[in-house]
Amino acid sequence: MEVLRKEEGKPWRVLEFYSGIGGMRYSLIKAEVDAVVVEAFDINDVANDVYEHNFGHRPHQGNIQTFSAVDLDNYKADAWLLSPPCQPYTRQGLQKGSSDARASSFLKILKLIPQTSRPPLMLFVENVVGFETSDTHKRMIAMLRENHFDTQEFILSPLQFDVPYSRPRYFCLAKRKPLSFRNSEFNGKLLWTPGPVLGFNESMVTTEEADSQGYLNKLLETCRPIIDFLELKSFTSEVIPDSGTMLANSSESSKVTEERNGSDNPLNQYLVPSSLAERWGNAMDIVFPESKRCCCFTKSYFRYVKGTGSLLATVPGKMKDKVSSLQELRLRYFTPREVANLHSFPEDFQFPGHVSLRQRYALLGNSLSVGVVAPLFHYLFTHE
Repeated sequence: MEVLRKEEGKPWRVLEFYSGIGGMRYSLIKAEVDAVVVEAFDINDVANDVYEHNFGHRPHQGNIQTFSAVDLDNYKADAWLLSPPCQPYTRQGLQKGSSDARASSFLKILKLIPQTSRPPLMLFVENVVGFETSDTHKRMIAMLRENHFDTQEFILSPLQFDVPYSRPRYFCLAKRKPLSFRNSEFNGKLLWTPGPVLGFNESMVTTEEADSQGYLNKLLETCRPIIDFLELKSFTSEVIPDSGTMLANSSESSKVTEERNGSDNPLNQYLVPSSLAERWGNAMDIVFPESKRCCCFTKSYFRYVKGTGSLLATVPGKMKDKVSSLQELRLRYFTPREVANLHSFPEDFQFPGHVSLRQRYALLGNSLSVGVVAPLFHYLFTHE
């Protein structure tokens, strides 16, 4: 294998659209791609604070829709990396697709590619499952084909990379001819397995098989346990026993909750109040340190307990059949550092001190899995 080069001896020039807290850039680093991010773009001021804190460069905060083809040509970029807003393609966002205003900036980028005198050699797009059936997807694929790109599409989850985190996402990898994928037999296909990316042969997995319990059980055999990703492994010995005294994370108590960050025992802020446990017990996804799977963390994690991500029982899994109430499980939220770990962010990733706890969870919920994207980047930027 060798790494493709636009110019011999020079790194790839990369544009990072919707850069968030730097997941794409961390993925480039983890994949050991010889690349330089010539510019990043994001409209979220707090996300840009985090990006600047970790990389020493503040993303451009202008409106992408004001860009012209000439503006993008001036960057002389070889690869464009994009993680556009997902709301137009989710049930919560009413699945409006291209008619949703939040899709307009991505549609503008797709429109500009044919207008540039120096279109990218490679394109990478990440979004939620559901994007692949949207009208925006149809527009994207049509534009890429008309402009001589080969595509390979994937729906992959960290579970397929030995990380105990269920977060399936859609990915599109595109190369402009004469560049080619090393496994060209998968051009124009949507794959549910990382086999071609990881360099080993395996039977094709259908949509139905990927959703089957048998396939999930096979993945869990090789997944690491959740405890490997925890920063508070001995949490049970460090909290006060009466979890019923903890504050609920409701909107009316958010100010008080934030103030607890500076209390004598800051770990208490992660405990789930017994009132919430009793109210939502049947709707909560509860995992143990020994578990090999947890649910996707959304941007609303810590604000709500239902459908926003897994909660951790801080008693050993072997005791789960011996407790008589949810309160005895001593449920807690995963900390932001632990969520970052499950996203495979590096140990030196940090939030600036002024970013609140809720903002940290929201930014992580909008981020991506470095453990999945890095192998995809390695695959995208190499050829035989």
